[in-house]
Amino acid sequence: MIVDIYTHIFPDRYFAELERGPPRLGNMGKRMRGIPKLFDLDLRFRDMDAIGDYRQIISLPNPPIEDIAEGEVANSLARVANDSMAELCVKHPDRFPAFAAAVSLHDVDAAIAEAGRAIKMGARGVQTYTNIAGHPLDEPRFRPFFAAMAAHDLPIWLHPARTSSMPDYASESKSRFEMWWCFGWPYETTIAMCRLVFDGIYDRHPKLKIITHHLGGGMIPFFDGRIGPGMEVLGNRTIDEDYSKVLSSLKRPHLEYFKEFYADTAMFGGTYGLPCGLEFFGADRVVFATDAPLAAIPVHITALDGLNLDAAVRRKIMVGNAERLLNMKFS
Repeated sequence: MIVDIYTHIFPDRYFAELERGPPRLGNMGKRMRGIPKLFDLDLRFRDMDAIGDYRQIISLPNPPIEDIAEGEVANSLARVANDSMAELCVKHPDRFPAFAAAVSLHDVDAAIAEAGRAIKMGARGVQTYTNIAGHPLDEPRFRPFFAAMAAHDLPIWLHPARTSSMPDYASESKSRFEMWWCFGWPYETTIAMCRLVFDGIYDRHPKLKIITHHLGGGMIPFFDGRIGPGMEVLGNRTIDEDYSKVLSSLKRPHLEYFKEFYADTAMFGGTYGLPCGLEFFGADRVVFATDAPLAAIPVHITALDGLNLDAAVRRKIMVGNAERLLNMKFS
């Protein structure tokens, strides 16, 4: 059995709600509808059947709700998305055993309430993004959200959010050649992880579950030396802000906290990063994911096949860790 913990879907009702006119959607909705497998279940199920005993945990694709709407409009979009995904899970339990709820963190109290409502309908956690309309996740106003998810003992799916509007060079107005996606997303994920760690999130919530999407945990495994020993002198490179008490405020060496995150295998079939991420996070904190249908499913399985994993380790990645994270049995 394979449980794909990070896949995306674009429910018809949600698309209809988007079409009613959130002011900042632009052409993103139409672009998403240009990927039929996001909403055409027959096409999607054909791909799933080709894999065998394979199931998907579903969540919304980009763009983040917070980027396209505010206030009650954003909250309503989250409700429609969750109602739609819950209905799909009820209708197709052998395909979609659970979903990651959508919320709008513009309104943290409303997001916490919506997460609770969605969990009662079958959500096994919540998806949020590496920044909330440009705001970092370590802003104090978001702390109650993380506290609520820790209390639910269910994971947060952390999806990278970066667009071409964030340029690669100060002299330019936008990122070119889709570098905002190719390398911007791992950077976004890495920075979000660092900000949460340095803010002490795992000291406040030692059992908090955060699944980082794509790239095997951002850049952290490959750059463990830079984030570890390299940051032991945090503050020595900065003259206009005092960081001298950041590391001493943490209860453990800062590098240890990064191993509390979960990493997924959604690396588009890449082979060199997989063993690096698996070595850093350990077999208990790596989950199978493909980003389907925005990426092909078989290439991710083939990449794992190439590692010649022990059978027990492979089962953890393919289903066991998902069972433990989501507090549910698939077999």
